[in-house]
Amino acid sequence: MRTALYPGSFDPVTNGHIDIIRRAASIFDRLIVAVAVNKSKEAMFSPDERLEMLREAVSDIAGIEVASFDGLLVKYARDNGVTAIVKGLRAISDFEFELQMASTNHKLDPGIETLFMMTSNEYSFLSSSMVKEIAGYGASVSCMVPPHVERRLRERLGMN
Repeated sequence: MRTALYPGSFDPVTNGHIDIIRRAASIFDRLIVAVAVNKSKEAMFSPDERLEMLREAVSDIAGIEVASFDGLLVKYARDNGVTAIVKGLRAISDFEFELQMASTNHKLDPGIETLFMMTSNEYSFLSSSMVKEIAGYGASVSCMVPPHVERRLRERLGMN
């Protein structure tokens, strides 16, 4: 069984994330979509809220497991039988950071490969940070996130 891991903060999950998830799920037998808990980042949503939104967003995709982890990515991957880490790229700026991470992860565990997937053109501009900023100004983000995520953003921002 080919198992891959797609890690991220998913704060919140966007249509760009879902694009990568759908495409990666079609390649691997099992795809773990994991919310990375990063204590140094100020998140809008708790890990449990992000897991909830992710589960709903991918409920129609077969072969997906949604989880969270805290700690070293390669350790989590190794502990879960992962042989590939999937990373979405939007631009050259993403590549520089992700290349560093992939090289470091490969040094820590040469048995785990990192695969880069280009985000579909329609989502190449999209980031969770941008979604939160736009929603914070009261504008609709309905073309950027699933409806249940937009609803949660509006609730969190007190815009209902």
